[in-house]
Amino acid sequence: MPVLFISHGAPTFALEPGRLGPQLQALGAALPVPRAVLVVSPHWTAPQARVATTAAPATIHDFRGFPAPLYRLAYPAPGAPAVAARAQALLQAAGWPVQADPARGLDHGAWVPLRYLFPAADVPVFQLAMPAGLDAEGAYALGRALAPLRQEGVLVVGSGSLTHNLYEIAAPGAAAADYAQAFAGWVRAAVADRDHARLRRTLEDAPHAARAHPTTEHFLPLLVAAGAAGDAAPVRVLDGGILYGVLSMESYAFGLPEAAASTPPTPPSA
Repeated sequence: MPVLFISHGAPTFALEPGRLGPQLQALGAALPVPRAVLVVSPHWTAPQARVATTAAPATIHDFRGFPAPLYRLAYPAPGAPAVAARAQALLQAAGWPVQADPARGLDHGAWVPLRYLFPAADVPVFQLAMPAGLDAEGAYALGRALAPLRQEGVLVVGSGSLTHNLYEIAAPGAAAADYAQAFAGWVRAAVADRDHARLRRTLEDAPHAARAHPTTEHFLPLLVAAGAAGDAAPVRVLDGGILYGVLSMESYAFGLPEAAASTPPTPPSA
């Protein structure tokens, strides 16, 4: 299976597909059906890694102040307790302290993008909580520990945001901020060149890194995804544009199988 990094943007992405939504729909239709999907989201962190072993995860509406229709959405995908236990074993073998969580549902970092990838909600899904205090090297190592799941039919998804400065959110339709474009372009070059050493230094070396990510939790899922993919995996860029002036929706598909790689994404809307 490939590995995905998806910029899930604001929760309203669930109602407003924009440029990225159709591309995710096309990609999901072209992929072989996964045995399960493992999602690492910035909206679940814990003192140490936790793996959701929930059989029927609830849809968590972990946001406030959004339109009422958003709270009526549900994503009733089944869980994957056996695959989650396998992920837990891999992490333990790699030296990560990890616990099972039999009650955790799906936060919006998981169910919002999955509504586009697998709209029938018929593919089992489980989440992994990022350990508190995780840094870039640790996030990449976490992904490396999960890499064997790819050979077992598991789609690993890092869900975050390529840029994420909520202090500078502008009105819908606002022009993209220069700093957000510069940061996103730097990351795209590192990803396209498969330069994962450079990618792991993004928060130190990329232009405007501290402004693009005042906190790191929305960037680290990209490093988890890159670690799971490895630096030999070819990459497809899914250009989702920049919303609200500062939220880059750019996403990446690492190591697509040949059939999916030969299916071009849906052209972005104007």
